[in-house]
Amino acid sequence: MRIGLLGGSFDPVHTGHVALARAAHAELALDRVLFLPTAHPPHKPDRRMVSALARYTMVELALLAEPGLYASPIEWTPGSPVYTIDTVERLRADYPHARLFLLLGADSFAALPAWRRWEELVGLIDLAVAARPGWSLPELTAGAAPPLQAAIAAGRVHLLAAPPLRWSSTELRATFARGEEPPAGALPPPVVDYIRKYRLYR
Repeated sequence: MRIGLLGGSFDPVHTGHVALARAAHAELALDRVLFLPTAHPPHKPDRRMVSALARYTMVELALLAEPGLYASPIEWTPGSPVYTIDTVERLRADYPHARLFLLLGADSFAALPAWRRWEELVGLIDLAVAARPGWSLPELTAGAAPPLQAAIAAGRVHLLAAPPLRWSSTELRATFARGEEPPAGALPPPVVDYIRKYRLYR
């Protein structure tokens, strides 16, 4: 089995996240992509977010009509942060014969050396990186740390031809807070309805 992992706070999830997962599902011949909404992002300890339940629900709504894309509660742990290495180790135990792919933006790929136990993480999982249009793998990985260079040499770093994210969750939260309509196509309609019904960002 080939399983993609897409983590984040998803506050809110938008169509750019879904497009990235779709691209990875197709390009890497994945059996499924798991969205991993985290209750407490360790790199955002002070930012106020809507509840973990609301963010998880929005992901479920966004993926209802998306074959092969699923929400996973594995990082939904109210009260404590969860680190990617812990999640990957749990999934390795649950799916010992699966090949796991971590879906990342180019900015997150560049910041990997700041992640907890990142060298172990790189040794456990493939990396699927969504870069800017026209970028090549050598451009993306120039000057990468030795563990990343080893992963590249082993064929475990993949460049996705995913469309660039047109929207950010930060911008969308601000749009709702101002009482304005989100850009057309920025969010799946059920997510928009859910945000409006519960006035999540007002």
